[in-house]
Amino acid sequence: MLTDAAAKRAEKRDKPYKIADAGGLYLYVAPSGLKSWRMKFRLHGKEKLLTFGPYPEVKLSEAREKRDVARAQIREHVDPSGARERARMAKETAKAEEAKQITFEKAARTWHDLQRGRWALVHADDVITSLERDVFPAIGAKPLGVIDAPTVLKVLRVVEDRGSIETAKRLRQRMSAVYSYAISEGIVTIDPAAAVGKALKPLPKKGKQPSITDPDEAREVLIAAEASGASPITKFASRFLALTQARPGMVRGLEWSEIEGVDWDDALFGPFLPIWRVPARRMKLVLDMKDEEAFEHIIPLSWQAVDVLRAARRLTGRNKLVFPGQRHSHKPLSENAIGYLYNRAGFHGRHVPHGWRAAFSTTMNTLAKKRRRHEDADVIELMLAHVPENKVKAAYDRAGHMERRRELSQEWSDLLMKGMGRADALLSGARRSG
Repeated sequence: MLTDAAAKRAEKRDKPYKIADAGGLYLYVAPSGLKSWRMKFRLHGKEKLLTFGPYPEVKLSEAREKRDVARAQIREHVDPSGARERARMAKETAKAEEAKQITFEKAARTWHDLQRGRWALVHADDVITSLERDVFPAIGAKPLGVIDAPTVLKVLRVVEDRGSIETAKRLRQRMSAVYSYAISEGIVTIDPAAAVGKALKPLPKKGKQPSITDPDEAREVLIAAEASGASPITKFASRFLALTQARPGMVRGLEWSEIEGVDWDDALFGPFLPIWRVPARRMKLVLDMKDEEAFEHIIPLSWQAVDVLRAARRLTGRNKLVFPGQRHSHKPLSENAIGYLYNRAGFHGRHVPHGWRAAFSTTMNTLAKKRRRHEDADVIELMLAHVPENKVKAAYDRAGHMERRRELSQEWSDLLMKGMGRADALLSGARRSG
């Protein structure tokens, strides 16, 4: 027979389960951790279910008393569950009790765990980080059932007020997805985030990403950013981003295992052909390509890019990530860290992290036209990881024109870094991590 101690020790699992007592009574443990007393019985050839209330509000002794009363009614051919309306009300009460115990943060983290397998690592981290930063501090501890539309809107207005209109819209979508999950699990019946979509500020008209495309002027972005008080890791990530034509998310999620062809100990005699092999799962690809090795992206590294990695290795070489965040070494640098760095350096509205791709493309395509090397246009597209519509061609091109890609990468680095110091100079005052 079940004991009160055993009921108290019962922990939640991935799937609901039962712990039997006697006479048909059992303790039902939901995946959310909610426990309730239940009893199955048959009457007039039909199987039915009784719910005696949640544990520990209803003690084991009380549940047994309710079971005994019900069994006496069944012997008299009386349905102890009463009318259908009573059963419906009991079910709604149980759901309400469950909703009272499940907070928004708890539901959001469960939803995130269920979804993360569908997402790239960096995107999964961005989703949970945005909720941790902007939502959980305000309403994370509130039960799902007590959060209404005005409460959701108040959270999003704070994000809008700092100028992050698009972030506010993404957060609303993520909050709504959490509620969709909770509704499907029967925890709540209303999604308060769905009602506030039209109340948010409209996005400003989108133009091109702000970018300074002249190499001499773009160099000033790096000089100003590296003269600021930002952490060495943020400065390293900024310089590496500028040198590699990669998307910011690719750089933030860079792992040491993705770098090949670098003799870190200087124990061998070159030459070496260093590359960055970006897995398909971290590329901006449609979902059906993310697991295909053929769609990984290979980036030849200039000596200046390797110089950044060598300097960064002194700080994060024991970590998995090359550019981890300041608070958690197992999480990537914040998606806003480099952008905020450029804003503080005086380039707000003039140059954004994604703008380095436009700077590289504009500069190298201009040089290609002057030299009448029209074939370089296709090579530059490959370097920017723009996926061709033809999947066979995309797979063939992933390592195509590598020699020319390496030459263009080095030429861009030489143009951009003209007169700049080595990356080691950015280590001043930094401590080794890991």
